[in-house]
Amino acid sequence: MHKILSKKRALEIISNFSQSGVLVIGDVMVDHFIWGKVSRISPEAPVPVVDVQKDSVLLGGCANVLNSIYAMGGKVYVTGVIGADDIGQGLLSELRSRKIDTAGIVVEKGRPTTLKTRVVAHGQQVVRFDNESRKPIPKASIQKILDYVKSLHKKIGAIVVSDYSKGVISRELIEGIKSIVKDFNIFICLDPKQSDFSIYQGVHVITPNHHEAQRAAGMEINNSDDLMLLGEKLLKKFDFKALLVTRGEEGMSLFEKRRKIEHTYFPAQAKEIYDVTGAGDTVIGVLALALAAQADLKEATCLANHAAGIVVGKVGTATVSQKELKEVL
Repeated sequence: MHKILSKKRALEIISNFSQSGVLVIGDVMVDHFIWGKVSRISPEAPVPVVDVQKDSVLLGGCANVLNSIYAMGGKVYVTGVIGADDIGQGLLSELRSRKIDTAGIVVEKGRPTTLKTRVVAHGQQVVRFDNESRKPIPKASIQKILDYVKSLHKKIGAIVVSDYSKGVISRELIEGIKSIVKDFNIFICLDPKQSDFSIYQGVHVITPNHHEAQRAAGMEINNSDDLMLLGEKLLKKFDFKALLVTRGEEGMSLFEKRRKIEHTYFPAQAKEIYDVTGAGDTVIGVLALALAAQADLKEATCLANHAAGIVVGKVGTATVSQKELKEVL
């Protein structure tokens, strides 16, 4: 921590959060959790009968990244696609209740709002059902998203592209975003889902987990030499300025394209890991917010790593507050 980021500098970056704008672009979803107990098997079929105790509806997908930035006190904007349905309406009112601008949300008739419903009994997921369309969004929707990006260029210092492979993120959209920001000091941070990284060509920083990075590079990481090779391969091939590989309990590896490729290792910060759900969303949210708040990449990664260490110690799709981050520093 101390070599990269002093406590004083960390607090200085965090104090800039409230003036720093980040736009989140991607697959907006709703996570519905149904919590219950199982005490018997159904007489109709060999399946457990869940007695429902309570249920909760949460922002999911790229909206969970938005949640991370919002919880950190950043100024957050969002653009994506929802359906003309009750779930979509609920999502809009959830955003409005947080005073988040909904002008970037494109409503498409005939497409459902992505809804993931998980039934959880005794802390175990019993079943999950997804109601969604993974069709690529039409050109008109891409254009609406790009118009919204254009309208914000003076208000933001970073963009998070959060790809959950539900049809919003495409080569065309990425090219459009890059051409809008090329004359401004705006970082594009991308969380990939598709194994063909050429779609993401030329974004500033990409944050795959180690499985995604290995798939994209077509190689396995067995030791530190492999890791270095993987970093070099992905940076050169796809022209990213930086690559941040999240490696679970192995921490994170940041590769930056300088005169030669530099690798900085960040050890995992968690005391105990309870739940990794949403950890990637926390990492990219805090990374982008710190970059918008004038941190450099190593400083931003250091803060994101500490935030991830807090979030994996919580159960469910959790977020980290600015106060919690200051406490661990």
